[in-house]
Amino acid sequence: MKKPWLQWFDNEQNSVSSQGKHITWYRITPFILLHLACLLVFVVPFSQFALVVCVLSYVIRMFAITAFYHRYFSHKSFKTGRIMQAIFAIIGATATQRGPLWWAAHHRHHHIHADSESDAHSPQHGFWHSHMGWFLQDKNFNSRHEHIRDLNQFPELRWIDRYDIVFPVLYMIFLYGLGTALNALYPRLNTSGLQLVLWGYVISTVVLAHVTYAINSLAHVWGGRDFDTDDNSRNNFILALLTLGEGWHNNHHCCPGSVRQGFRWWQIDVSYYVLWMMAKVGLIWDLKQPNQVLLAKRKLSKVSP
Repeated sequence: MKKPWLQWFDNEQNSVSSQGKHITWYRITPFILLHLACLLVFVVPFSQFALVVCVLSYVIRMFAITAFYHRYFSHKSFKTGRIMQAIFAIIGATATQRGPLWWAAHHRHHHIHADSESDAHSPQHGFWHSHMGWFLQDKNFNSRHEHIRDLNQFPELRWIDRYDIVFPVLYMIFLYGLGTALNALYPRLNTSGLQLVLWGYVISTVVLAHVTYAINSLAHVWGGRDFDTDDNSRNNFILALLTLGEGWHNNHHCCPGSVRQGFRWWQIDVSYYVLWMMAKVGLIWDLKQPNQVLLAKRKLSKVSP
């Protein structure tokens, strides 16, 4: 008999075959507890250092999601070595948005069926479904392996994807140890192990998650369009700032393989700036730029607000 708690740590023991909208509640218990843990802000003492850790944790892991889970694993918009892809697969896994193979497979499926009946997280199915309901359903638990044959060849990525929840746990242990050590060595910082877990992982992860989910929900209904695409994708300046560049979603759906998503000088794309610097020092290479012919062909004569 399978133990529910063990299935939280090993995705192969939690394989789901349901094709319906059923939600196995014990499976998503950690997701629920993560949100409830935010209430600890009312009982755990706050410090400015904890806020700094929260912001840094958010930015670093958001970059791993946007630059690697999305632009690299999902779209192959640049190249890198196995060590670098493994490092950012692990950092991305600490964001608690499943593993790189699951993430890439579902995102590739989204681009094939964007805003159609087959799109798992189109706002056409309702805001909350597109925001988070879709990945809670059993039918979307498994990876769509037919879309990630190129990634399945790497055993280290398969291992990270299978045991993805291990990495948030290790990250919490690290933060707890850091907070405890700083409390002993630098008591003026007013830190504690629980405090850094709360702000560096819990609060940071919940905010990071819902900002990421907003690209599925809000970025397909709120914003302007520069290009004629076969979906309802929108460019949104606020979401672009919060997601380090992912908010230029209409641009992205016009040229999904482009490493750069901000096409105009004022379209801030922090993830691209960092990737550009990484390319300059040889950590990544072969950055794919927007297809100018395609951009000209799809450019709307009158940009929508």
